[in-house]
Amino acid sequence: MKSTMQDSPLLVSAILRRGGTVHSESTVTTVESIDSATGTPQTRTSTFGQVAANAARLANALRTLGIDGDQRVGTFCWNHQEHLECYLAIPSMGAVLHTLNIRLFPEQLTYVVNHADDSIIVVDGSLIPLLCKANGGPTAFPNVKHFVVIGSGDHSMLTEAFPSIAVHDYATLLAAEQPAFDWPMNLDERDAAAMCYTSGTTGNPKGVAYSHRSTYLHSIASLGAPILGLDERDTALVIVPMFHANAWGMPYSAFFCGADLVFPKQFLQAAPLTAIIAATRPTVTAAVPTIWNDIWNYGEQHPIDLSSMRSVTSGGAAVPRILMQRFKDKYALQIMQGWGMTETSPLGSLAKPHKNAHPDEYMDFHDLAGRVLPGVELRIVSNEETGEVAPTDGATIGEIEVRGPWITGAYYLDATPEKFRDGWLRTGDMGTLDHRGYLRITDRTKDVIKSGGEWVSSIDLENAIMAHPSVAEAAVIGIPDPRWDERPMACIVVRQGSTVTPDELKAFLANRVAKWWIPERWTFIEAVPKTSVGKFDKKVLRAQHADGLLSVVEG
Repeated sequence: MKSTMQDSPLLVSAILRRGGTVHSESTVTTVESIDSATGTPQTRTSTFGQVAANAARLANALRTLGIDGDQRVGTFCWNHQEHLECYLAIPSMGAVLHTLNIRLFPEQLTYVVNHADDSIIVVDGSLIPLLCKANGGPTAFPNVKHFVVIGSGDHSMLTEAFPSIAVHDYATLLAAEQPAFDWPMNLDERDAAAMCYTSGTTGNPKGVAYSHRSTYLHSIASLGAPILGLDERDTALVIVPMFHANAWGMPYSAFFCGADLVFPKQFLQAAPLTAIIAATRPTVTAAVPTIWNDIWNYGEQHPIDLSSMRSVTSGGAAVPRILMQRFKDKYALQIMQGWGMTETSPLGSLAKPHKNAHPDEYMDFHDLAGRVLPGVELRIVSNEETGEVAPTDGATIGEIEVRGPWITGAYYLDATPEKFRDGWLRTGDMGTLDHRGYLRITDRTKDVIKSGGEWVSSIDLENAIMAHPSVAEAAVIGIPDPRWDERPMACIVVRQGSTVTPDELKAFLANRVAKWWIPERWTFIEAVPKTSVGKFDKKVLRAQHADGLLSVVEG
């Protein structure tokens, strides 16, 4: 028996149409500059209705430039209104949005543009010099026909670097077009709407193509109370880069429900961010832990106002428990951890206590990677060879595998069968799962430390070390050991104005972790290397240790 329901496709254009009509009076604010004298953000604001009209103009302009099917249109941009217009227009017209990571190495940038077969690149004027560094010189992008430049910038740099590629001004193109477009309704909801590439910390980045269906469902799900609970009374500050897993889906979710949007552009340091928060009064935001750590350190020296915030999420890496506790105690602000990855759109879990949890236990739940979200299935595989699924006991460690309607089932033009098992994505994260669906991340498979046959959780050890008041950051890596095969080594960034010794840290850890976890080797560094999306890059630390570049203290 078939249902009697209409079979309308789940398309990004539905998000665009609703936001542009039902929520036409909601606003998009872009930070243009920070006043050097006062630190006050200078902003410009448009309505959702105006953004929707500009999206139609952009679609008409792209048609004129030859986009008539599912060609890829790259964006090399900060977070701002025009990038949102690209988010909405490009998928809705049937093309594929390809957000380019502005922090990729030049050779990786060239690779992803050509691997995705981008036809047009929309670029911020301020980022033109960075784009021109792409490997390959004038022929770096053989299939790109047009550059479209947003804002001011030296167009001649593009012309000189890539003489065969036409250069256009974004505002001029849109001014010549009509603010209406016949958004196609005959698109297949399973077709690609947008592409992101993994950050490429090992080997070439891998492409993930999000469908209209997955984007629509991910957006709807994130509006629910178990996740962000966004509605039109909210203001969402989009700190996560729009090239990083589509800013964790926040632009689409906010436009769908009418939540006002604030885009900080390139002003992502603690001082301008806290000024932006004070001026625009956002209620919801999300960012990687390094952002929150920077804001905390800045707030130790300057008065800041975070009182407008009701929901703050962090992901991409584990948030130190001590950092969450500090924000809660000083600012009455609870940071919620989330887990996900480019391959999961990215929301997979969020750390909210269950209904029967006692308030005294809340921090224990916030300290987890989160509870598996509705729409996502997750399991722990404890035996890589047999695929044995671990019990949901919250103790048995294994690789996290996941599936669902917004989880990738393959990589674009990249056969990697070892990354999938029986329809499940093998995430490369190690962890445990309990009977209530709460996930605890213990490590990445490439970062796990096995000492004397037993696992050492580098994440738990890092969090314990960072609880010391003199430690700003800590990364733990496994190094070879003649007796135990491998032992943890702690790489320490000391907080400005403080001092600490290995003996002091060992004494501090004595009652916080298992005795045999405590490192014998320590190194003190100026900063922990970061990946292009702000995660600790431990492969750099391992390479530096192997090359003898780290000064190691035995203790």
